[in-house]
Amino acid sequence: MGPDLQTLSDPALVVAIGRWRPEALAEAYRRHGGAVFALAQRVLGDRARAEDVTQTVFTSLWEAADRFDPERGSLRVFLLTMGHRRAIDMIRSDGRRRAREERLASQAEAPYDLEREVWDISVADQLRQALGELSEGERQAIGMAYFGGHTYREVAELLGQPEGTVKTRIRNGLQRLRTALADTGVEVS
Repeated sequence: MGPDLQTLSDPALVVAIGRWRPEALAEAYRRHGGAVFALAQRVLGDRARAEDVTQTVFTSLWEAADRFDPERGSLRVFLLTMGHRRAIDMIRSDGRRRAREERLASQAEAPYDLEREVWDISVADQLRQALGELSEGERQAIGMAYFGGHTYREVAELLGQPEGTVKTRIRNGLQRLRTALADTGVEVS
């Protein structure tokens, strides 16, 4: 890392990151990584997960440096905001996973009901058929969000697509599923 990077302003440093200079990313991490990590650890209460958040934030900066707009605020605030959002997303995802696990555990403890099991199998078959009628983009986004437990933002990042596109595909796909299932007599709330 040359001394020139250490003297650059944060906006100039982000321009260097946008030009794929890894030493510029290292300098940004040196300047702001500790603050992002500390915030994530305070929110999550877990060192390993705070490290994951910090890595995700700086990976996002590397992949999309152009998202930083110095007119809207400092690089530190930008990175802290990304870190806070990611930490909150992790907490929400954990809550949904725990609720799902508790629901499954309570269902596992319920007495065996053949009629209910037949109905569930029938609904599962109808759902599988309805999913098959969705576009690949809708099916993939819905699968990652509802069956994979990912947030909209995580699905967008994993697919490399804008969050608005992912939300639209999920909303449209769910509406089509609801209509297809209603046509077969399955009510979806």
